[in-house]
Amino acid sequence: MKDTTKEILVTTLKRGVVSFAISAMVGLIINLVIDVTVNAAGKEGFISMSPEAQSLFPTPAIAAYVNVLLYGTIGATFAMMTFLFEIDRLGFVIQSILYFITTSIVLVGITIVLWQLHKHPQALVPTIMGYAVTYFIMFTVEYRELKKNISEINQELEVENN
Repeated sequence: MKDTTKEILVTTLKRGVVSFAISAMVGLIINLVIDVTVNAAGKEGFISMSPEAQSLFPTPAIAAYVNVLLYGTIGATFAMMTFLFEIDRLGFVIQSILYFITTSIVLVGITIVLWQLHKHPQALVPTIMGYAVTYFIMFTVEYRELKKNISEINQELEVENN
């Protein structure tokens, strides 16, 4: 039986909250490791954030806090937009296109507009590669789920026809 709209909404919000927390924490830990390593190597005062992004805020600490919130926003967006794959009437190709467009808007907004990573290719390339891997994983998971659902439907039809 298909989930109701309310059930889908609750599930989507739960995914968003959990993914926000995980993404924010992972982003914080990664930045901490980078910052400690680079500072220990002799580049005192290094913050793993573009100078352009830092300049948007009154202090580096506020910039760092906002950065953690942005990591969480990216994770929540990826998780919450999976609800598209639960709307059967859209079809898998349309679901995938909508998922890509929606998450890309958030990613481009944060990565290019706020973080200004296009000015720092050494940071932009790994970031884009990370997003590409994430898209591939999401597409693979959803494709396998679709194949499983089709197989279950076919088995039910076979039982009904016998």
